[in-house]
Formats: sequence, C-alpha cells, structure tokens
Amino acid sequence: MKLGVIGCGKMGSALVEGAIRSGAVPAAKVSGCDAYPEAAKTFATTTGATFAESISALNADTYLLCTKPNQAEAALGAIPAGEALVISVAAGLSTAWLEARVPAGVRVIRCMPNTPALVGKGAAAYCRGKAATAADAETAKLLLGSVGLAVELPESLMDAVTGLSGSGPAFVYVMIEAMADGGVRAGLPRAEAIKLAAQTVLGAAAMVLETGIHPGALKDQVTSPGGTTIAGIAELEKHGMRSAFIEAVTTAARRSAELGGS
Repeated sequence: MKLGVIGCGKMGSALVEGAIRSGAVPAAKVSGCDAYPEAAKTFATTTGATFAESISALNADTYLLCTKPNQAEAALGAIPAGEALVISVAAGLSTAWLEARVPAGVRVIRCMPNTPALVGKGAAAYCRGKAATAADAETAKLLLGSVGLAVELPESLMDAVTGLSGSGPAFVYVMIEAMADGGVRAGLPRAEAIKLAAQTVLGAAAMVLETGIHPGALKDQVTSPGGTTIAGIAELEKHGMRSAFIEAVTTAARRSAELGGS
C-alpha cells in the first residue's frame, strides 16, 4: 500500500501514526498534503512520512481523505483517475456523494472514527461504496483498527454510529465531570476526583470489552443487597439517567441524518 493523506490535521495524523506504529504501513510509503503546507510539513516531521506539494504529487494507491466536508469536493477532483481507493473520514458525506465526485476507476469507503483515536482508543465504523471490494474493507479495517476498534456496518447505520461513538465521547466527558463533582461534594480534592472518575470509566469499559459479559450482569456483580451501589443506582434511575443517555444518542443520530441529508 502507498498511502496518501489528504488533510494532515489531528485525525489524519493519529490514524497514520497508529498505522505506522502497528506496522500496517511503513512511513516510507506514506505521503501527506494539506491546504496549509505547514500542517503537511509538521505531519511529515512527526510521522516520518513524505511531504507532498499537491494531491496529484502524492503518488498513492490508497487515499485517506481527512479534510473538512466543505473541502472534500475539490480534494476528490484532484485525485488522478485510475485504480485507487479513497477512505473518507469527512463527516456526513455518503458513499454515493463521494462516488459522484471521484475520477473514473476510484473506489470509496466511508468511515466514522472518533476523537479517542488520538490516544489509540478509538471506536470507528466503516461502510463500502458500490465498487469497493472485500480487500478494500480489510484495508480500512487495518488503518482504523491500528488506533482502536473498527467494525464494518451497512451505510444505513452510519448516522447511528455518529450518535453513539462519534458524539459519545462528549457524553462520557460530561459523566466523568459529574462523577468528579460528586466526589468533590463528598470531600475529595478536585484533581484526585477527576483521576478516580476517569480511571473508573476506563476500567469499567475494559471489563465490558475484555470479559464479554453484558454490562447489566457486570453491574449486578458490584451491586450487593442494601449496599452503597444500589442506593446510588436508585438515585440515577430516579433522575432518568438511563433515558437521558438513550435520548442523547438517538437525538445526535437524528441530527447527523439531518446534516447529511439522509
């Protein structure tokens, strides 16, 4: 694979750093360009990749499109015609939209990563365009999986992915902040409360992923009769915490559909 990165901001850099670190692609086979040349030069210095002056100079067979959505059309039009794959992380752009704007012979895959990819803990979904192959899907999984979890889903579910894992980190940050506030209210120093809350969320998430046990069953393991945990859970239920999270995800998914015109 010769990987060309179009848009060398935080997400593009995170994905490439992960791919290089995991051995998915050597730095010598990666080049990047950006509308702001200094960003591309910084990207090249950070990752060990090559700096390219333009999209046509990337000399790639796989392109990682990491531009803002309003910059995507011009970027896609600058890709040379021929056998190539575009993996787009530009928010809200459907495979049909992408396919209508790439040159002849270029295949597309649409992805929805999230910001924890910046620390190697991302959660991403991807879907194939009409001409994309199983090998193309494996390429997307390889790149996205180098910075976290990557799953292939039908495009009809991408708005749901946006509502859950795309917007979800912000919901969890609010929860961590609130838990830390509770710790402070109970007497903990602020710095320690934030660390304990964040580590508690990290540990609980790892338990779900590593054990494969349903989160409800894991909750029951912590919840002894008449104890502190069930008292706290009863308070959460009284204030509608569960329904609030459900509504947050579904509302974000609905807004994603509105913005994307789907």
